[in-house]
Amino acid sequence: MQHPASPWLVPWGVPLHKMVALPLPHPHHLMAHPVLGLAPAPLATLRTFVTAAHQLPAHRIRKDKEGPGAAVGCEKRKASEDIEPNKDLKKAKLETKALKAKRPGFTDDRYNETSYYIENGLRKVYPYYFTFTTFTKGRWVGEKILDVFAREFRAHPAEEYERCIRTGSLTVNYEKVDVDYRLKHNDLLANIVHRHEVPVTADPIAIVHMDEDVVVVNKPASIPVHPCGRYRHNTVVFILAKEYHLKNLRTIHRLDRLTSGLLLFGRTPKKARQMEHQIRNRQVQKEYVCRVEGEFPDVVECAEPIEVVSYKIGVCKVSPKGKECNTTFQRLGYNPETNTSVVLCLPHTGRMHQIRVHLQYLGYPVVNDPLYNHLVFGPEKGRGGNIGKSDDDLIRDLISIHNAENWLGMDGDSDLSMFKPLLNYDDDDKGLSREPSPCEGGLPPPPPLPCPRSSKVTVATQTGHEAPDLAFHPDKLTSDPHCYECKVKYRDPKPRDLVMYLHAWKYRGPGWSYQTELPEWARIDWVDTED
Repeated sequence: MQHPASPWLVPWGVPLHKMVALPLPHPHHLMAHPVLGLAPAPLATLRTFVTAAHQLPAHRIRKDKEGPGAAVGCEKRKASEDIEPNKDLKKAKLETKALKAKRPGFTDDRYNETSYYIENGLRKVYPYYFTFTTFTKGRWVGEKILDVFAREFRAHPAEEYERCIRTGSLTVNYEKVDVDYRLKHNDLLANIVHRHEVPVTADPIAIVHMDEDVVVVNKPASIPVHPCGRYRHNTVVFILAKEYHLKNLRTIHRLDRLTSGLLLFGRTPKKARQMEHQIRNRQVQKEYVCRVEGEFPDVVECAEPIEVVSYKIGVCKVSPKGKECNTTFQRLGYNPETNTSVVLCLPHTGRMHQIRVHLQYLGYPVVNDPLYNHLVFGPEKGRGGNIGKSDDDLIRDLISIHNAENWLGMDGDSDLSMFKPLLNYDDDDKGLSREPSPCEGGLPPPPPLPCPRSSKVTVATQTGHEAPDLAFHPDKLTSDPHCYECKVKYRDPKPRDLVMYLHAWKYRGPGWSYQTELPEWARIDWVDTED
């Protein structure tokens, strides 16, 4: 996939690039840092960390006969090691990838980086220091480090990156460099930042089912499934691990950040692979419930192909060039007072944003979908595929509106992230599905909607672990005089900003089925009191 020369802007000023977190070097190897009192360590620190965590088999060494040849060979090996130091970095990179592939979770050091507190009905994270790292991209080789950061990472102005380079908080191979340093192949860039996470709802994560093989939870809207973008500790996997000791869970599928509902995790590799296989082979039926604008028809079958306009900003549209896609919709009820309908959605394929895009095309978008229910898609909001602009213009306008409204990339699982690789994948060929999962079977009779009710059963009550202290403690709130975000006062999001009226209700597979209670907005007679 071709990457554009200019970066994409993302929510809260985060640009797009793959960044991998590595631990800070041991303090006794460091020089002074103006904020942390720390500074880069030599390359041996990274090498020591990798090999200590994953001991490689010892290489078999052949003993040569004694004589001058042995000494010459030894000198040649030493010379080779001095001439090609980047081999160590390349090896460390490969070993780090191997470690990440083997280890599904995080260490306790990662979980203990910071803690939570509840304020104004929101779960918040105390700011903490974090090291972002990335290896030099091919297109950066030969360029000055300051020029690269000023162009590719627009979260902060060039002056801020220049300050970081001069103070040693932005390093190359864990060593301080000059602002005019030119990047080389496999250079490891590390930047120490004072990290602020975005608040999410304080609604608890309720367990639907748990045994030795799987954990099934009811995910509240606004919480991403796993670390991405501006979210790390404020994610389902971190909350379950930190507060309820459910660690090393393997993601079987995903939900959009603002989508609520059923979320399945495997507790063993075997079970996770088995359920992923069922999803890939369309043996799993998923039922979603949503609330849309207008009086929806009784039953609609939408088979319009869907094309990804941009993986970078996570936007799709109906297009003849898209992939096969099929969704069945059935109206469960209509509320004339609000001119909204509650609709049952059965996706038969697993395309990105499938339900939301098909509803937009049909002219009945999800009531509060901040992306597909927007005039950026034209006066008709994309109804009938009528957008009236090119893909490039659509992307440009989306980014422009994002800068004003700060909603683009709200999807925690989109590829708008500098912390994970850009994936150009075929949705049906991957084990991790997106919002809709493949399912088979015809449309069942309209099911009666159960009355939503608030459950007091939470993860804590079902795992036997007491709820943690989530009171605010001022002494835990750190501040950095050089941190841009410490100087900016963001408004807390309102409850309606954290919810999209789309809920994963039921999942059924071979020999198993799970379902959640429905949210309040799924009642047919429900009226938004905030309007």
